[in-house]
Amino acid sequence: MKSFYTFVACLALALSVRSQIRLPKLISDHMVLQRDQPLKIWGWASPKEKVELSFNKKTFKTTTNPNGQWEIQLPAQSAGVGFDMVLKGKNQIILKNIAFGDVWLCSGQSNMVLPMERVKEKYFEDIANANYPDIRNFFVQTLTDLNGPKDDFPTGKWIQANPKDVLSFGALTFYFARDLYEKYKVPIGIINSSVGGTPIEAWISESGYKDFGDIQKIISQNKDTSFVNASSIRPMAMPNRPKVQDAGLVEHWESVDYQPKGWRSINIPGYWEDQGLKDLNGVVWFRREFEVPKSWLGKPVKLYMGRIVDADEMYVNGKKIGNITYQYPPRRYEIPAEVLKEGKNTFVIRVTNTAGKGGFVPDKPYFMTVINEQIDLKGTWQYKVGEVYQPSAWAGVGGGLVKQNQPTALYNAMIAPILPLKIKGFVWYQGETNAGRPEPYDALLPALINDWRALWQSPTHPFLVVQLANFQDINYTPTESSWARLRESQNKALTLPNTAVTVTIDLGEWNDIHPLNKKDIGKRLALAASHLAYGEKDIEYSGPVLKSQTIENDKIILTFDHVSGGIMSKDAEPLRWFSVADYDKKFVWANAKIIGKDKMEVWAETVKHPKYVRYAWQDNPEGVNFYNSAGLPASPFRTDAENLDESKPWKGKKCAVVLTYDDALNVHLDYAIPQLDSLSLKGTFYIAGAFPGFKNRMNDWKKAANRGHELGNHTLFHPCDASLPNRTWVNPENDLSKYTLKRITDEIRLTNTLLESVDGKKQRTFAFTCGDTKVGGLEFMNELKNDLSGARAVRARMQKIQEINPYDFDSYMINGQTGQQLIELVKQAVNEGKLLVFLFHGVGGEHSLNVSLEAHRALLRYLKENEKDIYIDTMLGVTEHVKGFKK
Repeated sequence: MKSFYTFVACLALALSVRSQIRLPKLISDHMVLQRDQPLKIWGWASPKEKVELSFNKKTFKTTTNPNGQWEIQLPAQSAGVGFDMVLKGKNQIILKNIAFGDVWLCSGQSNMVLPMERVKEKYFEDIANANYPDIRNFFVQTLTDLNGPKDDFPTGKWIQANPKDVLSFGALTFYFARDLYEKYKVPIGIINSSVGGTPIEAWISESGYKDFGDIQKIISQNKDTSFVNASSIRPMAMPNRPKVQDAGLVEHWESVDYQPKGWRSINIPGYWEDQGLKDLNGVVWFRREFEVPKSWLGKPVKLYMGRIVDADEMYVNGKKIGNITYQYPPRRYEIPAEVLKEGKNTFVIRVTNTAGKGGFVPDKPYFMTVINEQIDLKGTWQYKVGEVYQPSAWAGVGGGLVKQNQPTALYNAMIAPILPLKIKGFVWYQGETNAGRPEPYDALLPALINDWRALWQSPTHPFLVVQLANFQDINYTPTESSWARLRESQNKALTLPNTAVTVTIDLGEWNDIHPLNKKDIGKRLALAASHLAYGEKDIEYSGPVLKSQTIENDKIILTFDHVSGGIMSKDAEPLRWFSVADYDKKFVWANAKIIGKDKMEVWAETVKHPKYVRYAWQDNPEGVNFYNSAGLPASPFRTDAENLDESKPWKGKKCAVVLTYDDALNVHLDYAIPQLDSLSLKGTFYIAGAFPGFKNRMNDWKKAANRGHELGNHTLFHPCDASLPNRTWVNPENDLSKYTLKRITDEIRLTNTLLESVDGKKQRTFAFTCGDTKVGGLEFMNELKNDLSGARAVRARMQKIQEINPYDFDSYMINGQTGQQLIELVKQAVNEGKLLVFLFHGVGGEHSLNVSLEAHRALLRYLKENEKDIYIDTMLGVTEHVKGFKK
């Protein structure tokens, strides 16, 4: 009985605790509430509990509903600080230091997260002077939920800006808030809800996807716990990389007692792949001796080693002083006072790299310092390889479900709890994760904007978008650029009311996806906010925006809006990064001359009849100088984009044609792709991961993908069903009739992972090998619809768009036809308004199924000459169009 009474007492205590008033984490000390709007204070208590709120000498009362929820409406309040609020129920809560001002929801990925701590060397004076108690930040921790919207955060608090706490503020958001505060003198609240490396799809609510049938299916599937558990990332049942011990760890190369043997010279900074270590993934050790003056002894020394790809461990005189496990953070270490000695000191760095170029990122700081003295650490070091990771196509993990990348997952957990709070507007800095496949962003960004505005019941809430900065290697020839294409998608947000796109094409860093100059981005955002949110219509907040193009003889005349006092070259040098092309879209660098306040002419001697112009159409057009007199840069743009009608079959054209190529042959790279590129046409190349034509030429396939060609999935080993007639040639090891369902799906998912490592893309289509669609009598594609966008079969048939199953496209396998015969198929598709998919193997040889180069070239020329009537796209592009049209 004693234990029973104890249980009852504990239960009563638990019920008592549950019955007390509880507030959401956003409603807490130091919070900023939106001024000049009626407000809601909300929370939870026991059912039918009376709740009383006292504020500013007034009392408001309510009673909780049967679910224990309550809310109290407050009248609009003017800007002010220092308010307290008392809530009473069965308990009492006192909220202190409340401010009324402007609340901005700032969201996106890592560039929105990047804290002031990461830029403290660049902005040390701003941090030292960051005494802004009326600028307050609420940072939302990373959370996901696939099932539905949450109503609160597990943790979180409002923090005021001071020299210590400002280090945790997002750098961009701090400077944005500081500019607004200094201009308008009202409290500024920032809610920073962002997660690095996440796609836009994760931030849109389920209701925001009403026009996205495919994504709705994913959302529904993700609510099935058993499916999610089965789909989580897991190791593939494939051979593992042989385990090789790091010799440096075995022999303690970091030790002061180690006697170096066999070390070679290398330059830091720099990547080891650029200095003789070709395609090395593994562990490389670096060492060097430095003279340290006696005056440094007994003092802590700051060590700056730029950025290192990927992970590093830092040793000084045999003592480990720190490590960082991934490539993006700056390497800033402190050498304890007792570690250094007078004279020679030995520095050893163990660097681990698993993909891409490994080593030390150029154009970063590499030195150690005490007070005002520095020792430069750049120059010649010694290196030795500790371990080589053996190449293996099946290393790593299989395709799996990453929750934070799933549609609605971040909205549900990180945005939905904010909905009851009134806000001033939105700031969005995201896109890097979607840049590998930018086209869907055309629809996704407007969907996000409309979704959030609808959820806050304000169709014109200011929405500020930060455009992607310049990044990666500079390309000195006109080229295609997925980053430029995504910037174009971001610009399309301007078609929605009360939006602004802040251009940052001049503020990036070629070697860092996280540019440090967040101060100028914040200033430009504040200009846009002043115009859109604060009614200052005379403020110029945008760089020049293309208004129109006309062609006069051999020149293109461009006219611009947002010129302020006029367009200009910022450095008085000739305008850079303009290119022109004829209908062939072979762009060449062009001259650009300003001929009026808002006009310029663009031309190239080698293009006699220019039709199109592009500006800054690069990943990194470093040194752009096209600005307006307000000092704001023009956004990259182009005039060669087609204005297609997505609502009509084949985007308003008469038919559709897809060019597909199977088996990753050398002739595809050497013959087919050059012919396609010469006419600005795109193809889909179905890759069997284990085939030599892929494994031996991955860099060439990567270049092809960068030029817009699709790398499709053709499984690892190209299995075919040997039980069917005339299949005696099938390798017994790759007999699809002997496969299990798991084996074929694992091989297909692994090929997705392999191809993603080459082209960076998550979406692609599949081609049934030999046209075989079943394993053990089961259609295996039914298991893969969440992994693949569509699938191509082998069946000589054309179909109208309404008849198509996106996971069973028909295709004509070509073998020996003449160019005229291929063209006749296209004419048939035009006349009947259908989709025609070509399936090529050999192009000019290398396969028993072959088409001559002449016939292939004749087909491509006909397609190009008639592209006004023919929608020509990759299999992935047509798949998405078919799905979108059939919604």
